[in-house]
Parts: sequence; C-alpha cells; structure tokens
Amino acid sequence: MNEQEIEDISASLYDYVFESRNDISFYLGIAEWLGSPILEVGCGTGRILLPLALAGFEVVGIDINTSRLAICESKLLKESDRVRIRASALFGDMRDFTLDREFALILTPFRSFQHLLTPEDQRTALFNMKRHLKPNGSLLIDIFNPSIPFLADSQYLEEFGEDPPITLPDGKQVFRRDRVVSRNYFNQTQEAEEIYYVHHPSGVEERIVKSYSSRYTFPFELEYLLASVGFSITTIFGDYDKSAYGDKYPGELIVIARKSE
Repeated sequence: MNEQEIEDISASLYDYVFESRNDISFYLGIAEWLGSPILEVGCGTGRILLPLALAGFEVVGIDINTSRLAICESKLLKESDRVRIRASALFGDMRDFTLDREFALILTPFRSFQHLLTPEDQRTALFNMKRHLKPNGSLLIDIFNPSIPFLADSQYLEEFGEDPPITLPDGKQVFRRDRVVSRNYFNQTQEAEEIYYVHHPSGVEERIVKSYSSRYTFPFELEYLLASVGFSITTIFGDYDKSAYGDKYPGELIVIARKSE
C-alpha cells in the first residue's frame, strides 16, 4: 500500500474517529463572539467548517491534505445553494497561501499548527495569517500542551489508546491506536504513527499505519512567537469547556490573539 492510499484511508476514517470530539459547540461560540468572515487553516474534512457554514457564518477553509480536502468538498456539494454560497474549501499551505481578502477571525484548530516543525516555519505562517486578518482581527490556535513527565514517559513508545471500536456503514470495525516512534527533545519534535486495525465482515484483518511528524510548543514560547509577529494574547483556555489554562495538564492550549499592528 503506497503513501497516497494510506492517506486516503486515513482521511476516510477521520470523521468517524473524531465524531465524539467535543469542540464543535466551542467553535460555534467563538464564531458568535468574534464574528465572520472566518478562515479555517487546516480545515481537513470540513468537520468544523461545515457546522460553521450551516450556522450561518461565512467561512473559507484551506488545507494541504488533498485527501481530506476532497471529502470536505464532497460534503459541501451535498448542501443547498444557501450554504454553499458562504462556504468554500481550497488547497493551501498555511505558510504561503494567498487569498485576496481579509477575515475577522482565523481558526487553526485541533493541532494544525503543530505540523510546522521549525520556529522559522511557525513565524512564517503567523505572519501570513496576520496579513489575512482585518484590523483588530483575531487568531485562534489550538495545540496540545504536554507535561514534561508525559514527554519523558517511555510507555508511549508502545501502542496506546483505548477508544472503543468504530463500526463503519459497510460493516467494518476499526480500532485506532497511536504510537510515538521517536522524540527529539532539542528540536521539540516527534515522529509518531496512527495505527488502524480494520476488521472486515469477511474475517480479513488489516493493519494500516500512517506516519507523521509534529512539534510541540510550550505556552511562553507561543506567547513570544505571537508577540514577535504583532499579536497580543487576549484569552487562554485549557479545554473546549473554556476552563482555565492549567486545570487539565497535559491537555489543550487554546490561545486567542488579536492583531495588534
């Protein structure tokens, strides 16, 4: 199985794997608070983009993953003209995309920002997003906030995860597991795997592995990065229930910053 085939399978399972993630109402509330038009950077399959559009917000999504983007586009095609006129999904890299418009709010949800593997790429992406914001527009970044013991724990070098099996419409059962392959503490990066065990109704079993790289960023580091490109932090949450940062650790680090210059 080649890399593109693995990516296509991973994309087809994405919505099933994360359908229980409780962030949709959070993003709807953020959109109600900070307004539209909205740009979602890393829109993927449209898991967040489509609910925003259905709620009446004007939203544009970009993504570099063509497999997930195709699913998002197919979802939009099934919607009414009233919804499609205010939603679109485009191919784009957060470091260098160019859209001939500005937005009131830019979202980078569910750890999209962590796919930037160097501080240089992070700054480039932040500058690019900033230039697509209206004056006083807001940027939301949601990343995983690890604890030091978590990063040092060797148990994650083995497969982990206890999510219940997912039953697909065609009768297949899918078990999702994860594994950290290696960590580079100097660069704050890690190589990891998404592992899918697929059980077919015929009895055939498959093990599908998708490899990816990510970078973790600590809170004060993110604050400095944002300030260095002209953002000022206005709000920090520790989860989608808007609990204070630090209440759940390790957990989410959700930062809202305003374009300050």
